[in-house]
Amino acid sequence: MTKLFLITPPFTQLNTPYPATAYIKGFLNTKNISATQADLGIEVILKIFSKQGLTDLFATVNQQPASDNPNIQRIIALQDYYINTIDAVILFLQGKNPTLALPICQEDFLPEASRFAQLEELDWAFGTMGTQDKAKHLATLYLEDISDLIVECVDENFGFSRYAERLGRSANSFDELYQSLQQEHTYIDKILIQLLEERIKEANPTLFLISVPFPGNLYAAFRSAQFVKKHFPHIKISMGGGFPNTELRSLSDKRVFEFFDFITLDDGEMPIENLIEHIEGKREIQDLKRTFTLINDEVKYINNSTCRDYKQSEVGTPDYSDLPLDKYISVIEIVNPMHRMWSDGRWNKLTMAHGCYWGKCTFCDISLDYIKIYEPVAANLLCDRMEELILQTGQNGFHFVDEAAPPALMRALALEILRRKLTVTWWTNIRFEKSFSKDLCILLKASGCIAVSGGLEVASDRLLKLIDKGVTVEQVAKVTRNFTESGIMVHAYLMYGYPTQTIQETIDSLEMVRQLFEAGVLQSGFWHQFAMTAHSPVGMYPEKFGVLKETENIGTFANNDINYTDSTGINHDKFSFGLKKSLFNFMHGICFDYPLQDWFEFKIPKTKIPEDFIFEALNAEEDFKIKPTAKIVWLGGKPSVEDFIKSKKGSSWQMMGLTFHDKKESFTIQVNKNEGEWLVEMLKKISVSNSKTYSFNELKTDFETSLEDFELFWYSKPIHILRDFGLLVL
Repeated sequence: MTKLFLITPPFTQLNTPYPATAYIKGFLNTKNISATQADLGIEVILKIFSKQGLTDLFATVNQQPASDNPNIQRIIALQDYYINTIDAVILFLQGKNPTLALPICQEDFLPEASRFAQLEELDWAFGTMGTQDKAKHLATLYLEDISDLIVECVDENFGFSRYAERLGRSANSFDELYQSLQQEHTYIDKILIQLLEERIKEANPTLFLISVPFPGNLYAAFRSAQFVKKHFPHIKISMGGGFPNTELRSLSDKRVFEFFDFITLDDGEMPIENLIEHIEGKREIQDLKRTFTLINDEVKYINNSTCRDYKQSEVGTPDYSDLPLDKYISVIEIVNPMHRMWSDGRWNKLTMAHGCYWGKCTFCDISLDYIKIYEPVAANLLCDRMEELILQTGQNGFHFVDEAAPPALMRALALEILRRKLTVTWWTNIRFEKSFSKDLCILLKASGCIAVSGGLEVASDRLLKLIDKGVTVEQVAKVTRNFTESGIMVHAYLMYGYPTQTIQETIDSLEMVRQLFEAGVLQSGFWHQFAMTAHSPVGMYPEKFGVLKETENIGTFANNDINYTDSTGINHDKFSFGLKKSLFNFMHGICFDYPLQDWFEFKIPKTKIPEDFIFEALNAEEDFKIKPTAKIVWLGGKPSVEDFIKSKKGSSWQMMGLTFHDKKESFTIQVNKNEGEWLVEMLKKISVSNSKTYSFNELKTDFETSLEDFELFWYSKPIHILRDFGLLVL
């Protein structure tokens, strides 16, 4: 009977497990296949950042020649303070020692080295942070000081969320990584191998699966495989995950298979099931699926295309058992709202839909199956999985890790969450498309959505069209306003250096971003420099985008990032500092009145964007026409009803007062008795707690069977008030 052991090698996130192994373990559960998993990243970190770990670290450092770096000298001089405080700080960052926040914030508890020098610049930001958040930030700086010591004195490749990333980035040749793997174990390697050996002996697997999501996991993955291959030669080893899915699709270097027996691509469920059957002698090697292996001393890619992949409804619920969920640490590295969510708090990871429903952006790897093949999961099944994970992990926070969550599915999910009365918090990635109306955003907020991130990319309509983003800057402004006014935080991915982008367009993009932040419709953002990848339309058809590939040679190892020259000849690198510095200030609501020139140390052109462009876009008249098929939903509760008589100029008629109570306030509307009786009954029917939803046309038909002119009633003041309190048109 095959027994599997799955790991994520160092390093990804400190605050929550990377979900790949949990996804696979959840699938294996549906097949009654035994599997255990480990996150060696968090295990290595906790081993180093402990009293014993720091004692060993400083002992190693003290045996070396004295450093001439004043910062390192200071850390070494303060070593007793680090050793004596580390266990308490880690417990605090694990949420187990909250009272430590007070002494940390008094700033005479933690030893401080160079990372704390930035505090003077950031001090004003802590006005918006509570004691716990400020303490987390200070404790994060404290850990980063120790990491500087590690990098300087014992292992130059160390990083909290990556390790030896340089060896994995654009490694067309396997030579450098291979040579590194022939060297003696580094300080971090020794800790990794010690933990791995313990886990292998506990799990006693026949198949060892290593998930490699990023370049920063690659070196540790090979080190892990190397150790197991040498000391446990009977165990078969396979690699999968985001890195091989994008980088190793043209792999031909057979030295890779000194470490791994198999490398699988794309969705892992069927390839892994086939591997298990092969190891058990039930499947021939030529019947594997999307798998590289060595046959007759040659690298072969085997893809049994007749063997279908599993539907998303069949893959099961992610299973986080075996992972130390109470030991992950929440850090706050920088005062960026969205980056803080990535690194602070424990999130259950789920996917609403496989692939991307848009699938057109020209900078994206849309030719690859993990984006190209779009398959949504039904809202009721998503909620089933959410409920299972809440029971399993004790956490009700969810990060949906979609390429871009579909608006219709988000609506269905929100309605299902509200019907089931689940108390959850969730966030995801979206496209800023017009489907995100004000009412839809209110519904998402009511269901527990707290944040969205989306690609504005280059804030230029010409370039957005070239990217085939399917949005305009004006549309983005309106959508971000809808989210913001609903209380949902918005993060924008921003891009510079896209092919044919001019200096003028870069500056105009910055001006658009400045206006969006000044208008208060964006709360967070990050500038990324364009990178050309082999599986994107730009990489596949560069001549259409005014760029020239610098080399056509395909390497024998990793192939994704492509060096290129842009027909504009512009050095986009030089804009990086000014774009990021200005954005940092805009995120904190300051410096909107600075001339754009002030952010750059070289001459830039003046922006051609009118200073009120975003203001005018946000104030443009909206089309309030309602589609007959639009769904009408009531988020509020049952009203209390009071009949009364209204008299005016000798005439009297029966009226009804409906009093509603929401979480913040109470309000009353008055309608005539007949309309009031209809409204009370209809609010029961369209309540979000009901499984059936009613269309605008169904309401109109129902109303006009006994009353007159539904439109006149719908656009009256009482209904207008209800629209502000949860009567939604979706």
